[in-house]
Amino acid sequence: MRIFSGIRPTGNIHIGNYLGAVKQWIELQEKNECVFCIVDLHAITTPYDPKELQKNILDAASIYLAAGVNPEKSIIFVQSEVKEHAELAWLLETITPMGELSRMTQYKEKSKQYKDYVNAGLFAYPVLMAADILLYRAKAVPVGKDQEQHVELARTIAKKFNQKFGQIFPEPETILPKTGAKIMSLTNPKKKMSKTDDPKSYISLFDSPEDITKKIMSAETDSGKEVVYNITKKPGISNLLIIYSLITGKTTQEIEKQFKGKGYGEFKKSLAKVLADYLEPFRRKQKELQTRDVYVKEMLSQGASRAKTIAETTMKEVRSKMGLS
Repeated sequence: MRIFSGIRPTGNIHIGNYLGAVKQWIELQEKNECVFCIVDLHAITTPYDPKELQKNILDAASIYLAAGVNPEKSIIFVQSEVKEHAELAWLLETITPMGELSRMTQYKEKSKQYKDYVNAGLFAYPVLMAADILLYRAKAVPVGKDQEQHVELARTIAKKFNQKFGQIFPEPETILPKTGAKIMSLTNPKKKMSKTDDPKSYISLFDSPEDITKKIMSAETDSGKEVVYNITKKPGISNLLIIYSLITGKTTQEIEKQFKGKGYGEFKKSLAKVLADYLEPFRRKQKELQTRDVYVKEMLSQGASRAKTIAETTMKEVRSKMGLS
């Protein structure tokens, strides 16, 4: 089965990104044909520094390699290196109703967040995401909970194109993690973990053990001392329990038993150590890759070449069906 997913080149990824998406990539690449994309065209829909973009792209590639994406098993490339992404996005925009885009939750949220940077690209972002997926005729898309609505739109667009012009695109399914599809902020457990917030609110995949300990020990918890999972009444400790569960493979019930009568302090110390130990190989691999820019660039170039072969075949059929060739 062919699978597509992409992440924006916006600096270090945090454990929410990793547990919600990248961890799935690592597992899926073992038995599927995976296409993974650094979506730089999406990155320019919100404020960014043009001088930093190329560095961020290389950093993103290094991050995914360090996290376990294998270029011998998966295609990894930069979105803008395959021009067909932009071409297909434009063609799909001609059949996408404005009403569908107006109801997209992320557009509403980002319009409020970047009031001076609301642009047509931000509005049409979900169509470009649909083009990313459909260009490779992917049958499944591993995403975090916040992107589920966009994959649903991709399904709608695929169905509409097939009905109007003839069958080309499969309707892609969403692959969500069973738990941890949405990891919450350490400082505000009612809000999704985000790199754009205070660094204290998230754990980077490459944080030092000291930083991890500080952030976990100061993470917001709830009244009482009992380590129990109750997302409504105890969102803070429940969020930390989910992280502990996903990192160790233990159920939340098993962790509750482990810390019965021990309180938040002991639980947090254990979580900090578990996280630091789990992330140590990522830190080592990233340091190594930071000295190997030539290798990373070559890997991306080879990935783009493989992606273009698929993209060009799809676009030849799309142009023919739409009467453009």
